[in-house]
This record gives sequence, C-alpha cells and structure tokens, in this order.
Amino acid sequence: MIVGVLKEARAGESRVSATPSTVEQIRKLGYGVVVDPGAGAAAGFVDSAYESAGATTGDAATADVVLGVNAPAPHQLDRIRPEATVIALFSPAFDPAMTEDLGRRSFTALSMDAVPRISRAQSMDVLSSMANIAGYRAVIEAAHEFGRFFTGQVTAAGKVPPARVLVAGAGVAGLAAIGAAGSLGAIVRATDPRPEVAEQVRSLGGEYLAIESAEAEVSRTGYAKEMDDGYKAREAELYAAQCLEADIVITTALIPGRPAPTLITAEMVAGMKPGSVIVDMAAANGGNVEGTVKGEKTVTENGVTILGYTDLAGRLPAQASQLYGTNLVNLLKLMTPDKDSGLVLDWDDPVQRSITVVREGELAWPPPPVEVSAAPAPAPSKVVVELPASKQPMTVRQKSGGVAVAAFALFLTAGFAPAAMLPHVTVFVLAIVIGYYVIGHVHHALHTPLMSVTNAISGIIVVGALLQIGHSSTAVTVLSSVAILLAGINVFGGFAVTRRMLAMFNRS
Repeated sequence: MIVGVLKEARAGESRVSATPSTVEQIRKLGYGVVVDPGAGAAAGFVDSAYESAGATTGDAATADVVLGVNAPAPHQLDRIRPEATVIALFSPAFDPAMTEDLGRRSFTALSMDAVPRISRAQSMDVLSSMANIAGYRAVIEAAHEFGRFFTGQVTAAGKVPPARVLVAGAGVAGLAAIGAAGSLGAIVRATDPRPEVAEQVRSLGGEYLAIESAEAEVSRTGYAKEMDDGYKAREAELYAAQCLEADIVITTALIPGRPAPTLITAEMVAGMKPGSVIVDMAAANGGNVEGTVKGEKTVTENGVTILGYTDLAGRLPAQASQLYGTNLVNLLKLMTPDKDSGLVLDWDDPVQRSITVVREGELAWPPPPVEVSAAPAPAPSKVVVELPASKQPMTVRQKSGGVAVAAFALFLTAGFAPAAMLPHVTVFVLAIVIGYYVIGHVHHALHTPLMSVTNAISGIIVVGALLQIGHSSTAVTVLSSVAILLAGINVFGGFAVTRRMLAMFNRS
C-alpha cells in the first residue's frame, strides 16, 4: 500500500503531515510513500530530503492512505479513490458541512482531532501536541506585543517590575503557557474549574487561583465542563479583579463540541492597563474574549492588544510538523499490527472507532462516548496497626519520669563533680537540647543527607582524642583510642553515604 502526503491547500498553512524522519518510520511498516511536490517547503523540508528518506514525489491524493493536516480541499477530495483512507483534522464537531460532504463520498475518513483522551491514545493525541506548541507560542507572541521585560530587574538606572501573567484554563496549552511565561521571569497566575490541575500549576511555578464550587470535581473527559451560573458569577468577579493587575492575559478555555465560553468581557478589557496584551487561544471556536477577531490582531480604545491568531502552532512549523507526523505514525502502527503495509480498521477499538467520521462511504459520526478517566478512587479506610509492646509510644507519665530522672542525674553531677567540669557539662547539655530541636524539625526524607554531612563534626572528637591519647592515665588513653576509632568510622561513613547519594544523580 502507498501512503500519500498532501500539500496543504489552506492559505497560510505552513505545517505538513509527514517529515523526512516520519517517512522513514512509515516505510518501516511496509508502506511506500509518495509526497506532493513542495508539500514540506513551508516547514523547511525540501523534496530532496523526502527522497533521501525513501519517498517519491507525485500525486499524493491517489494513494491508498492519504495524510493531511487540515481537511483536503474539494479538488483534492475529488481525486481520492473510493477504497482509500484519508486521515486529517476534519473537525467534524465544528464543521457539519464538511461532515455532510464526507458522508456522500465512498472512502474512509479518520479525524485526528477526535482522538479520545485516554492513556493508551496519548501518543496519537494531536490536540495535545499542537496545544503544547501553541501555548508556548502564545507567550512569545504576547512578549513581542508587550515590548517590555517579563522578568523583574534592579539596575543602576532604576527598578523594572516583573510582568504579571494571567492564564485562564490550565489544560495542555495553559500549562505550556505557564511554563514559558514563568521561565521568562513573569509572575504567573492561573485558574481552572478542575481541581486536579492545581498541583500541576504550582509545579510550573504558577499560583493557582481556586474558585470554590460544589460542582468542582475531577474531570472524566480531560476537559473542563460547563459550570453553573453561581460558579460563573464568582469566576467573573475573579477575572475582573485579576485583569486590573495583569499585563498579559492568555485564555485557553474550550468545551468539546461547543463554542468557546466567554470569560473576559468588554468591560474587563476596558479596565486593563494601556499596553496590556490578551492572547485568545480559543479564537477559532468563537473566542474567550469579547472583541476577539478570529485570525487578527486588534487594539482597543484604551490601548489593549487582543490577538486572535488561530495558527499559533503553525508559527513553529518544523516542530509542529514533526509532532503531528509522529502522532500519525503512532496511529499507523496501531492500524498496522503486522507491519505488512496492511491497514486494518478495528471497529471494536475505542480509539479507532472514535476518530472514524466515514467508514467505506457510510457516515459513522458521532461516535459513542468514551469515558476518558476513571472515577476518583474512594478514600482508603483507616487501618489500625498495633505496634509491638517495645515500640509503643511513650505516655505522658513515662516522659515526665524520664525528664525527672535526667534532672536528678544532672543535679548529682553538678553537686559532686569538680568545679572545672561544670562548664563542660553545661555545654554538653545545651548541645543535646539544640541538636534535638534542630534535627527534630528536619523532614525525615532529609535525615540521611543531613547526617551524612554533619557527621563530619565528629572530626572534632578525633582532634580532641588525639590530644588526650598520650595522657599518663591508662584509662584516658583507652577511652581516647576508642573515641578515635568510633569518630573516624562516623566521619568516613558519612562521606561515603554522601558520595553514594550524589552518584544516584549522575547521568553517566
């Protein structure tokens, strides 16, 4: 079978559905590859690179399996053979006219934007791949329009405050934007109705802004659901307050199969500082911001720039094409189990069923729902473990008795010991108290590295014992020798543990 790589017909599209490296992987599955002349030119992949990878140039639309980024143009669809399989981003949930047109054709159409968000389909999740790139690019576009530092600086010429970035929606695109803005030094805040993303936001250095709601729950679809009016009212209050402070706002909120919700109103935009920038990443689906113009840059009367670009991923065409091409390769691997160039559509596989728009001329859209993530695991019941008698925690009476015995022993030592010994006893007791409180407040996970280094303090004992080992008293000499032995073991053992721990982080 032959796999064809289309040249994108949509104006301004710079991506391509296969790169020279993914062509090599497709050929390993037994397929031949034909590429439209100039298909990868906009992404920096010349025809000779494809030929070096084993492909030929020709009419890709006549192949057995046709790959594209966007839906093929009508003149390309007309050239596709009836028994062929076409794989592209058809957007059947948002383009009913295209879905209806596909239903009148005799081939099989698979839409990569319908891949369900389940674990085994992550390697084919085009939306996540493109959202990751788009989130990064959104920050770059915002920085270009902002025209000022993201990071704060203190210089001889004055102080520069850090930029404040608000990210609405902490999905793949939102998290990519948080990471990019944070790495540039901005103060980043983010909000999302899914409580499970809070830790992810914090792990990237952002501050999660929670909106309390009884509806907030762990997502079962991988996307945020539409919330009730009460939540929306509290959400609007939060955005109104944050927009007054924010220099840059990046919105990413989408609801599967529905227009994007409006999060930032015209009134909120009017309250933002002149020079502020908004990047509406949901512009293709209607936008999260009032005043967004799809595919264009607009500037409001108060000097706020709104970017409604819909080609953010395509502005990094080489990386976007490589990731998209890899997603397609992974799908072809799934559908070619024997690696014999025999494409098999498994109707019982939820991934393949979910992406099928048309199967051999029969309309198969919409697919049955797929539950993306399991319900949260129930809280584990408390298990009571009975400790052995020797490990039972001390009671208050036992602790009080121990303190009383220690105090009485200290009193006897102070009463009968020589006067020269009292300062040493005092220092010894204070060292025990301070050491207990210092070590006691260190997390258990840090005890080993902490003690492996602080055990080097035993070197002081070695020095002191060396000074006493030549004492005329046999008892003093014996005690000094024992002290040198034990302290030496402590010192060398501590550094040995430290070396082993550092070796665990050595890449080699």
